Parts: sequence; C-alpha cells; structure tokens
Amino acid sequence: MAHTYKDFEPQWYHGKVPPDSYRSIFKWGKPEDIKIPRESLYKLMKAQFDLTDEDFKEYREDLGLDPVRFDIPVKLTAPQLARFADMVGKDFVRTDDYARLSVAYGKTMYDLLRIRNKIVENIPDAVLYPDSKEQIEAVVAFCAGEKIPLYVYGGGSSVTRGVECVKGGVSLDMRLRFNKVVSFNEIDQTITVEAGMSGPKLEETLNRAPAVFGAKRAYTSGHFPQSFEHSSVGGWVVTHGAGQNSTYYGCIQDLVLGQDYATPVGAIHTDRYPRKATGPDLDQIMMGSEGAFGVLTHVTLKVFRHMPKTVKRFSYMFKDWETGQAAAREIMQSEAGYPSVFRLSDPEETSVMMHMYRVSESPLRRLFNSRGFKTGEMCLFLGFTNGEAGFSRNCAKNVRRVARKHGGLGLTGVVCRAWEKGRFSDPYLRDTMQDFGLVMDTMECAVNWSNMGTVHREVRAYCKSRPNTICMTHMSHVYPQGANLYWIFIARIHDPDEYRRFHSGILDAIQRSGAAMSHHHGIGKMFGPWLEGSIGRNEYAVLRALKRHFDPDNIMNPGGTLGLDLAEEEKRFPR
Repeated sequence: MAHTYKDFEPQWYHGKVPPDSYRSIFKWGKPEDIKIPRESLYKLMKAQFDLTDEDFKEYREDLGLDPVRFDIPVKLTAPQLARFADMVGKDFVRTDDYARLSVAYGKTMYDLLRIRNKIVENIPDAVLYPDSKEQIEAVVAFCAGEKIPLYVYGGGSSVTRGVECVKGGVSLDMRLRFNKVVSFNEIDQTITVEAGMSGPKLEETLNRAPAVFGAKRAYTSGHFPQSFEHSSVGGWVVTHGAGQNSTYYGCIQDLVLGQDYATPVGAIHTDRYPRKATGPDLDQIMMGSEGAFGVLTHVTLKVFRHMPKTVKRFSYMFKDWETGQAAAREIMQSEAGYPSVFRLSDPEETSVMMHMYRVSESPLRRLFNSRGFKTGEMCLFLGFTNGEAGFSRNCAKNVRRVARKHGGLGLTGVVCRAWEKGRFSDPYLRDTMQDFGLVMDTMECAVNWSNMGTVHREVRAYCKSRPNTICMTHMSHVYPQGANLYWIFIARIHDPDEYRRFHSGILDAIQRSGAAMSHHHGIGKMFGPWLEGSIGRNEYAVLRALKRHFDPDNIMNPGGTLGLDLAEEEKRFPR
C-alpha cells in the first residue's frame, strides 16, 4: 500500500518483475506486491544511517531484473535423468538455469545479497516436482543407490540456508504438485496433508471445512509464522517452527500428531495417538531433522475450532523494558490462561514501531509525554486472546489487571490491529530498502526469565558495536519459564561476506550469553557450526548416531545441515 510523502520520496521500485529474473527469486512474496516505508520511518532511517535524500536518488544495488543465466554444467548422467523422468514424469524434471537457481537459496539476507550480486553457487543439477508419496519414496531409494545428494524445497522461506544444495544432486520442489489434503477427521480434530501444502491453503481449507468436508464447523491450524503466506507445512515441521499465536495454540511440536518420511533405509510411519509412553518419541526425533534423515511426506496436525468473533485485542505501554518483562512473566505464571499473540517490544523496537504504525503521528504522543513515558525507554506490549468466549474474555481481563498493576498505559486494541495489518506483509519492506543498500534481517533465541536480561544486553551490545545499526528486539512465543527473544537488525551492508561475518558475531554473542541458538528458525547450514557447542558433545553424538542410521552415505541434505558433516575446525564453541 502506498503512503503519500509530504517531502522527498525515493523512487521505490514499483515496476514489473520479469518472471525469469533474479528479482523474481529473491523478492519476498507475490511479484506484484510491494511495501514501502512510511515517511516517518524513512526519515528515521536517514537519521540513523547518516543519509540524506541524495543517497536515495539512485538505486544502490542491482534491481535483479536480468534473466537468470549462468554456466554451471549438470553432472547427472542421461540415464539418471531418464530414471527420474520415469518416476515423476518427464515434464516434471527440469535442468534449466531458472529452475535450478529458484530452489537454491532461502530468504536470509546472505542469500539475497548473493543473488543480487549474481553469485550463483550450491545449486542442484536437476529439480523434480513430485506428485505422490510413492514417487518420493522411489526417488529417495534411487538416490540412495546411486549416491546422489538429495535436497527438499518447501516454501523457500528458510533463513538458515536450510535448502541450499551444497553438493549438487537433485532438489524436490514440493510446491507445484505435492500440496494436497490426504484426510480430515472431525471426530479426532485432525487433518493429514502432503508436506508441500502452503500455510494459506491449509488455513483456507480448514476455515471452509463445512463446504470442503461437510464438517459441522470451521477450523483453524492455529499456526501463523510471519512467513505464513510463503512457507509450507513440511517446512514448519522439519525446522521446529513456531507461529505468532503459539503462546495459546503451541509450537509445531505441540501440533504434530503423526509423520511419514521416506529415508534411505526405508519408510518411517509414526502413529497418530495424542499421548503415549512407548519409549523415546519418534515424532520428536524426526521433527527438527531438516531433511538430514529423510524426506517428510505426510503430516497429521491437530486442528482447532475457528472462532474469530471471540478474539480480544489489547495493547499497553510500559515505562521500561524491565517493567514490561515483570508484567509478562506474571501474566504467564498467573495460571489464568495464556494470550494467543504475546509481543513485548524493547525501547528501540518500540520507537520504530511507533513510526511504522503512525503512533508517533497520533494524539497518543501527547498522552505519553503527559504520563512521563519517555522515548528510548518505554516499551510497547500488544496481543490478543483466542478461545471460547468466556475464556478469551477472562484471559484479556487478567492481562489488563497485571498490566495496570505494573503501571501499563492502556492503548485499546487499535495499535494491535495496526500491527495485524502488517504482520505478514512487513517482510516486503526488505526488497524496497535493499534496493538502496539497507539490509533488514532477523535472528531469535530461547531464554529463561532468569537470564533474559543478560541475553538481551549482551546480544544487543554486539549488534550495536557495528556503527549505525538498528537493533530491535521483542519477546514472543512466551512460556511460564521463559520466552523467545526475536532480533531484527537493519544495517548498510552490500558485501555478502561482510554480512556473514556480522551474522556469525551475533550467533557467537547468543552462544556466549547462554541462550538456545534457535527457538523456531531451525539450524540449517548457517547455524550448523554452533550446534554442537550449544547442546554439548555427548548430546550431539546422539544426532550423529541417528544420521548414521538413517543416512549412512550422507546423501540427505548434505553440506553442513545441523553441522553433521562439518570438519572439527569449522565448528564454533563458546569462548
């Protein structure tokens, strides 16, 4: 959505995105959709980065409108390609440049900077578009026999280099055909789908359950990551994902009831019981394996009654970060029910959000001043409740009680609604800002309440050690024992290697501060070097043993996934 500027406005790129271009690959979301910063946010960025309007009169980066072209030969043999064609159909085996690059990178800024700079590396030799579980099982068996590396591409929203085809081979692109409902069970409140189903298709299907399945009512998945519009169910599962409503509905490990995998040693099928005591939980072993053990084919999820009319929105302003943390902890430990969305922003993120959602331009600005709330100190808390009407209402009532006890200033649900409008579209800002040399990316980590202050302080100190860097943090995915800290940083970076060094420094800071390396983004190849140092050598040996069992020849997502095939000198340990 465009916003009228009163003063100078940069020439944000509104043009058509050629379907065969580099930009069509690195751009977030739909080709025709863009998002530009509001004028107040644009002015804030200029001040932060010591820029003037002159710096925005010409694009600083390649717009990526050229057709995808590179010269990397296909290493698979003609007989191997013919066998793949027999398995999935000759029209669903591609070796052209565009198809190969389209599944090579995810959406971390390291990926996007490489594509903009036309750095093409770590691509598959062929892309396959499977249509059935049986086809995938046949492909995995053939690759195991031929020792062909095998990768999987779901929605492509990975920010950990999870899909990158470091060893070549083939990539299974699940988006085109492997995205169907397998079964729906209203009695058990479950749905089984193919792993390539997208978030929007799953949610639309469940919302329309009466029309689609003849169900008695509408349902919801309860799982809404920020990448919701452009991620797949399979991606959620294999990366241990979490949605923005997870404080009420749970993260993906709470929602999965059963899984099917195609592995080099044969098919794996877990049961669909809600609870069991039959040894270590195979579902939990397979979730988070990121394609290193096998290819997820079918997944059974819990579903919930869809009751949008019972939602109660809220937003409060606290005077400082410590007070907001104390209120958040009391809400989660009061045993009065959990809100669904739960987001507490630190002072820097609060300042940016006030510009993004026009709070700084509203009468609320004067109210904050009159109540002694200071810019650079105050923290915005927003969210909403879900569930049965009485439960939702009582949960919101408890939030209000605790917030007021800690001096929170009520802002009604208006601010929350403004955030909701951008909750899935905010990533579109990355493309328009990067055209002018500003990169925006995210990191996150899990903490306990007792070390939250230390982690926030130490990681933020590293990020701010880089001159002219915006470092925003919010608390989300909250629990009685702790929460997720989610970092958003904006900086002027052109060189992919410079970005990689900065990113590595953040991971070092997270590890040193005693936080979990990832709460819900997964590990992939980018975080892989830190995993053993994070969980411990003996503990990591269990993952290596599982890898040897499922994939003795290391053909499944090789090249650093979960750090499993890294040399010892490549690994990072706490210093």
